[in-house]
Order: sequence, then C-alpha cells, then structure tokens
Amino acid sequence: MPHLLVLTTLPDRDTAAALGRSLVESRLAACVSIGPPAESIYHWRGSIETSTEVPLTIKTRAELFDAVASAIREQHPYELPEIVAVPVSDGAPDYLAWIDAETLVR
Repeated sequence: MPHLLVLTTLPDRDTAAALGRSLVESRLAACVSIGPPAESIYHWRGSIETSTEVPLTIKTRAELFDAVASAIREQHPYELPEIVAVPVSDGAPDYLAWIDAETLVR
C-alpha cells in the first residue's frame, strides 16, 4: 500500500499533542512525531507575519489522506491550516507493514 508523511503545524505543543493523539487513537495515523518549535515567516492577508509553530509529521497510508485532512481541519485552530502530503517512495518493509497494521482499514 502507498504511504504518506502528512505535514502540518500548530501554534503550541499542547495543541499539537492533542491533534497527534487524536489521529493515532482514531487509527488514522500509525505515528505522529511532534517537532521542536520553529519560527515561521509567511504572507497572510497582505502582510508578512512571523510566528512560532510546532510541526507534526503524520505517518499514514495514502488511502487515508482525505480522512486525515478532514480530521486536521476539524481540530485545527487556524483558519487555513497547513496540510501537505509527501509520498513515501521507499522504506523498511517491516516499518511500512507496521503502518498498515496500525491504521484503520477503510
């Protein structure tokens, strides 16, 4: 089965941990890694903004992307959350099998 890394950022660690736990508990992700805070610089509504954000890397199956994206949108505090999927082109077969085993079969 094809696999994805889905990337998003949240405004703080508590919000990131809550979203990560929710995705794993609902079996939409086998694992969610919470990164250290990062400074983001971006255009928003005609201005250049700067904020501290906490990145998440979500390990899932490609067929679950729509459900993962929907869950992110429902739980995310931003008006326009980052939701970017990066295909996994290769990986350790036993790790990829673990992702398959730990995510919801739809």
